[in-house]
Amino acid sequence: MTTNQQIILNTLLEQQKATLDSTLKEDDYFHLFVTEQVLKNFELSYDELEEGIVDNGGDGGIDSIYTFVNTELIQRDSDLLDGKRNSIIDVFIIQSKNTNGFGETPIEKCVSSANDLFDFTKTSDSLRTVYNTDLLVNREVFRKQYLHLASKFPILKFHYFYASKGAEVHDNVKRKVENLREIINKHFDKAELNFEFLTASALIELSRREQIKTKGITLLDNPISTQDGGYIAIAPLKNYFDFIADDNGDLIKYFFDSNIRDYQGNVEVNSGIKETLMTSSPSEDFWWLNNGVTITASDASFSSKILQIEEPQIVNGLQTSFEIYNYFRINKVEIEKRNVLLRVVKTKDEKSRLKVIKATNSQTNIPPASLRATDPIHRDIEDFLLAKGYYYDRRKNYHKNQLRPINKIVSIPYLAQIVMAVLQQKPDYARARPSTIIKNNLDYEGIFNTSLPIELYYKVIHIHQTVESALKAHSSPKLTRPQIGDIKFHVTMYLVCRLTNKLKPKAQEIADIKIEEMTSELITESIDNSYIVYDAMGGNNGVAKGKEFVQEVLGQLKDNLIEKKNEA
Repeated sequence: MTTNQQIILNTLLEQQKATLDSTLKEDDYFHLFVTEQVLKNFELSYDELEEGIVDNGGDGGIDSIYTFVNTELIQRDSDLLDGKRNSIIDVFIIQSKNTNGFGETPIEKCVSSANDLFDFTKTSDSLRTVYNTDLLVNREVFRKQYLHLASKFPILKFHYFYASKGAEVHDNVKRKVENLREIINKHFDKAELNFEFLTASALIELSRREQIKTKGITLLDNPISTQDGGYIAIAPLKNYFDFIADDNGDLIKYFFDSNIRDYQGNVEVNSGIKETLMTSSPSEDFWWLNNGVTITASDASFSSKILQIEEPQIVNGLQTSFEIYNYFRINKVEIEKRNVLLRVVKTKDEKSRLKVIKATNSQTNIPPASLRATDPIHRDIEDFLLAKGYYYDRRKNYHKNQLRPINKIVSIPYLAQIVMAVLQQKPDYARARPSTIIKNNLDYEGIFNTSLPIELYYKVIHIHQTVESALKAHSSPKLTRPQIGDIKFHVTMYLVCRLTNKLKPKAQEIADIKIEEMTSELITESIDNSYIVYDAMGGNNGVAKGKEFVQEVLGQLKDNLIEKKNEA
């Protein structure tokens, strides 16, 4: 019998799917919805969520898997993080079933796969006949990161989530969790296992949990107010920890500006902050020895010892904040008399906020790549794409949180991948380094340059998204998610060359492409000729990331261009 909670959940899913992506299959959207709710606090983009999804046959009962170190997502092309002793590694494993109940089989599959995937004596190559490529690649992300930190004795936590539209979980199903616990502890004797069943009512509650827009921090003394509505204050360290953590003690990631959030900083600097915090009998206050934290806000007010900050964004003092958070979270400190310096800047608009970010970080060792989104060219691209119906995610997840359609949100790394594949004809590099392309100065300047026609950015986005849709609908053969991921940038490169009739088109030629000339026949030709080469070379992830595949596709393209020219 259907319950009210199931009816409400189904209505919620139907409405959100219609708003975000009506083309997704119901099962696929249900899993995306579940994953987004489970990982809401980590503020992941759709691109990052997609990278963790592995369901596709041979998934071992795992629909998605993500590895975090001290709340930072480790991606496939990320550099391994050099964490400190007792760093926390969180592995999130999610299984979703678009059904009205919970069964024993999904947990049994997780037990079996855990015994394989977390046994490091078994290589990924030896498991390829059992598990799909995406799962094994994400397993390697975890394995390499764990071994990298093993000598520092990381705290390892596995978080399994089994979600369905069911109203309750039978005791026989719950008992299966103990089998999984035994397997996890067999391979990692000190690891923690948290297993949670997400019922219809639990999913509704998760979806209702909104981001905190305004939060207060308790001060011991009155702050100094500035003429523009800002404040300079001294706050107790414990109160600052409470400010940047939610009710569960988890870091509120979206309080940290996305432009600098991924910067892990200088290990020596981090060690110095940690050493200062860990001093057992300090004779100096913390704020005497630290530059403090800068927070931008849309508004701020002070009353009854509480400084209320609206839409806080921590734009400077990222590492200070992380070290304070870890100091209290890991060491369970209860008594702490020291303070931290806070600067709250009330910004008039986004342009002012970006100036604050650049100014406050200009004297620190933050690499230029971490401040890319503040470059004027991205504001130009944002304005131009908006007129074309796209939302440029210059400020990470801004449009996602505004519930814009998924296929209309364009992130900076996503656009960089497409331009790298098409203009520079490096689809292999775009495939292999999705999140780190713009961290290289030379690559960045070749992609985001005011000398390039701005129309180029719109054209390549439109063409690539058309290719992605065509690949999903392609029926001969029917392509899997990993296969689509492997060849989509090569197909787009091929198609752009065909549309310009040039083996290596220039930027202006790409910008001048007439979209109406992109026929289904050309798209099919681009897919078929790229896939034939990919399949003949072995049809795997290694092939897609290799230069030889690119050269073979360009060779195929050259022959076709000569043939078309002769026909003309």
